[in-house]
Amino acid sequence: MDGSGDPIQVEIWSDLICPWCYLGKRRFEHALARFPGRDQVDVRWRSFELEPRSPVEPVDLAAGLVTRFGMTADEAVERNRHMTELAAADGLAYRLDIARLGNTFDAHHITHLAEAEGLQGAAVERLFAAYFCEGRAISDRATLVDIAGGLGLDRDDVAAALASDLLAPEVRADEREASELGIHAVPFFVVDRRYAIAGAQPQELFQQGLERALADRQNALT
Repeated sequence: MDGSGDPIQVEIWSDLICPWCYLGKRRFEHALARFPGRDQVDVRWRSFELEPRSPVEPVDLAAGLVTRFGMTADEAVERNRHMTELAAADGLAYRLDIARLGNTFDAHHITHLAEAEGLQGAAVERLFAAYFCEGRAISDRATLVDIAGGLGLDRDDVAAALASDLLAPEVRADEREASELGIHAVPFFVVDRRYAIAGAQPQELFQQGLERALADRQNALT
């Protein structure tokens, strides 16, 4: 990539039970795969809780949409059907019929633990897939320890970190920064702290954002 020596920084605020966030992740990845400078893009996942007061005990997603968001049962089923079709168009096999809604604070904790080992991207993908495609309860600490262990993290260390809220300050710092930046909905993409892309936009828009960041760097050198 021609430009300054520093990588293009992409920060992505998301929640791990947000269907638009997983879809936005995949669309961004499709754009990144077509970007000539993809090897010089540094992606960092930032924490955001859509429902921070949600209980840890998981509930069926459709039931949660009814009780927590005031939908009718038919509206919940239709919402999940529509989201499943959208996701399928981008290669994601959502199983919202078995998804189990719950608090995501500990799951975000896992992404920060994984970041310290250079595994944050893999952890985010694995947690999304566990929730949206496998019906796993990512609010459950035993489940999170198992997922983290599968990524190569030490299970005992992960369990101890969750029990002590070791990286809770990092999760809260992400959320405070989101508030300071005026981020109220996710996914939210920030490129080089210059350009913002809100929502699970089409692949082409992500490509444009990356290309614009690269052009800015090249222009700065001329």
